[in-house]
Amino acid sequence: MPHFLKMGVILMVVGLIATAILAGVEGITREPIAQSQRQELLNALAKVLPAGFDNSPVEDQVQLADKRINRQAKEVPFYRARKGGAPMAVAFLVSAPDGYSGNIDILIGVDSLGALTGIQIVSHAETPGLGNKIVKTDWPKAFVGKSLKNAKWAVKKDGGEFDQFAGATITPRAVVGAVKRGLEYFAENQDKIFKTPAAESAK
Repeated sequence: MPHFLKMGVILMVVGLIATAILAGVEGITREPIAQSQRQELLNALAKVLPAGFDNSPVEDQVQLADKRINRQAKEVPFYRARKGGAPMAVAFLVSAPDGYSGNIDILIGVDSLGALTGIQIVSHAETPGLGNKIVKTDWPKAFVGKSLKNAKWAVKKDGGEFDQFAGATITPRAVVGAVKRGLEYFAENQDKIFKTPAAESAK
């Protein structure tokens, strides 16, 4: 057999073996990764939804889209919490495209009366200093209980009631704006959010 053909066969065999190994590893790790991702979601939902619901918000979800939720109007899941079948709260992801260094993704919880039950920054590209302030401080707690009716939705520098950071206004301004847009969407679409049948993929 010519040398170049022999080398080709060897490379093909090595490639097949490597593919088989990768497929095997993927098969072994797929379920643990899925379980880990589900647990991360459950932990995040527990931080923004009120206690007391008796359903599974992960399974009782609906996919909706709007430019106020994210600039690309991509569908996002709305995780619905109920008690005795009655709407209690919902959690969904809003995106602030105008952060200092890029998008800031925020999971927000809203009760059936339109008041925030919690917010959590789930991803951002801000500098470490700014990122720590929106993630590792009590700043997000200022949003709890706020609604479109009982708050001035701007940072204090702009005449609102939410604190900005010393020497840094862009990041908190972006978060405040995104959360407000999420509340506006909820207020206009509450019936759709709670009455749309759950997504088949979530059942």
